[in-house]
Amino acid sequence: MKNIVYFDLETQKSAEEVGGWDKISRMGMSVGVIYSTACAAYKIYGETQVNELIKDLQRADLIVGFNNLRFDYEVLHGYTTLDLRQLPTLDMLVELQNQLQHRLSLDSIATATFGVEKTAEGMQAIRWFKEGKLLEIAEYCCYDVKITRLVHEYGVKHRQLHYFNRFGKKLTVPVKW
Repeated sequence: MKNIVYFDLETQKSAEEVGGWDKISRMGMSVGVIYSTACAAYKIYGETQVNELIKDLQRADLIVGFNNLRFDYEVLHGYTTLDLRQLPTLDMLVELQNQLQHRLSLDSIATATFGVEKTAEGMQAIRWFKEGKLLEIAEYCCYDVKITRLVHEYGVKHRQLHYFNRFGKKLTVPVKW
């Protein structure tokens, strides 16, 4: 059975706190979450388990995420010398952006496709980290991984995704994954 690993992480610091978006590797991981199809289970990692997270990503046949090439992997590059971009990866944001010539949010796709919204956003997760609320971050991150998985599986099954454009119009985009 192919092991597809759905992946997301949250950070300890914002881009502003580390000196800009070109210093993502300095943001620090607060919580990382994967869902492995081989195990049919979620796994939650704190910063002290970051090496275990990286090993689990290396074991995947395919890693699926949303902005994981530019963001999540760059955060993890603060912990490893490995170039995680070499791992077999489907970054749905990159694929959709290449096709549409503009960025979409995961929330826009989830709302248009399933009628569900994200439960929070990254800046809230950073505030939770500063307040020591790791359980809230883990729940939020698990939910994002679940949405990522649902979006990917929907795209595989239906060969298309729905999204709302900036004017609130529901549109459809074909996908090839």
